[in-house]
Amino acid sequence: MSKLAKASRIENEPTVGIFEGERALVITGIFGFILSAGIAIYMFFRGSIILPEGNVKDAFSFNAAIGIYILSIAAILPLTRLNTAKRKAVRWLFIITSLYSYTIETVQNFRGISPRFSREGTVVDMAAGILFGVVSLVLVILAVVLTVHFFRLKKSSQRPLLIMGIRYAFISVLAANIAGLWMILLQDRLTGVTGNIIILHGIGFHALQTLILPAWILEKAVINESLKQKLIHAGCVAWLLMIVMIGIQTALGHSVFVLSPLPIIACLLFLIWFGTIVGACMLRIKKRKEITVTKRGWSDQNAK
Repeated sequence: MSKLAKASRIENEPTVGIFEGERALVITGIFGFILSAGIAIYMFFRGSIILPEGNVKDAFSFNAAIGIYILSIAAILPLTRLNTAKRKAVRWLFIITSLYSYTIETVQNFRGISPRFSREGTVVDMAAGILFGVVSLVLVILAVVLTVHFFRLKKSSQRPLLIMGIRYAFISVLAANIAGLWMILLQDRLTGVTGNIIILHGIGFHALQTLILPAWILEKAVINESLKQKLIHAGCVAWLLMIVMIGIQTALGHSVFVLSPLPIIACLLFLIWFGTIVGACMLRIKKRKEITVTKRGWSDQNAK
């Protein structure tokens, strides 16, 4: 099949919807939120610390984070246009690794054992922690595979604005995964005097929501395509530069919650990203109102 024929075939195919065909992944993601809700109820009555090493607050935040990550993957996986076998393999690798992660994080913390870096557990606990590290590496590899795939998609692919946002988002996810590997090597989340790698790790992963959202909002906005792309580029670049500022501050061993140059620059970059979100919403609402008014005026003229 010629390149022209392939492009024509793609353009004539029905638009792929987010979450399409990913019921199992969606259920897996929702399960993380259900676990977090149960843990929140437990913490309300019993507190979060379970001796000698357990902290169910970590399980609460971890399960919610994995839940939203898996829901984000479920949303974008249909856009990969992977064939049935490859998509099924990716789907079930995400499901299996997520379920193991939910289990080990929750069970070990409720047993009073650190799920990753235990100094009080048995040999079995240590083995489970090592397997947890392997599972984390599988998640990193899956993220890299999806990153490469999205960057290889042709420009003729459907929903180009979403694809653009997803590409930027996976660059941020790679930074988050590097932070995760950093924690594994240190066997801790703290670095330097007050640096906390988990902040970089978490913010990096949230790009799968924060950088895809403006693209989704702008998709149906009736404005110039060039303006849409400029807004998405501006917001995404600001977000990635913010990640760089946070990464440098953390590598220096300092907290990001202090009034120093790097955190201040990061805050300004965050405001630029937030401004693109607000701008995208305003443009979509404004154009929708203009279309509604135009249609109403046209209908009134016809009625006369």
